[in-house]
Amino acid sequence: MSIKHQIVVAFDFSPSSEYALASAIDVVARTAGHELHIVSILDRSGGKLFHTHAEISYEHADEVHAAIIERIREAFVGKPNAAEIDVCVHVRIGKPVDEILAVASDVGADYIFVGSHGLTGVERVLLGSVSERVVREAKCPVMVVRPRTYPNVERMHVIEYPHERKPFHPPHRYKYTDNRVIKRPDEWPI
Repeated sequence: MSIKHQIVVAFDFSPSSEYALASAIDVVARTAGHELHIVSILDRSGGKLFHTHAEISYEHADEVHAAIIERIREAFVGKPNAAEIDVCVHVRIGKPVDEILAVASDVGADYIFVGSHGLTGVERVLLGSVSERVVREAKCPVMVVRPRTYPNVERMHVIEYPHERKPFHPPHRYKYTDNRVIKRPDEWPI
């Protein structure tokens, strides 16, 4: 029996977490032996980074759980799977970083996928960066996923040049001594 890799994905229905989920699904769909743990945090403090609601209750957590399961079903449509994939959905109430790391610790995570909201400047100072703290405090590799913004680059078309291959000959080494300079004998005074 192969070892299962525990992959934790922080998911909050934002575009950056959608990229994190898609990247994690690409990884788990390629090879057998992975278990996918999706974690969504209901933040009582009303933070902007993770899924919030006016009233946090068990009923609301069940709604979020059902929405995540539906989102995962949609994400797997059309993906060729190497084997059956175990998926666990964790909906927790608390601070995002603490709960993501708690799930990672509970399942013995091998990898964590987290989206980056791209906050800079004052927003980052005031709100903090969940992905940055997860990277600093996690005890496993963390993949911070964000949308690609590099422009497409057209690559040069490489044409194969068929030519005769000649055997390798090591270079010759020569030693050269210059005898044009007359050296003074040691017994001459300076």
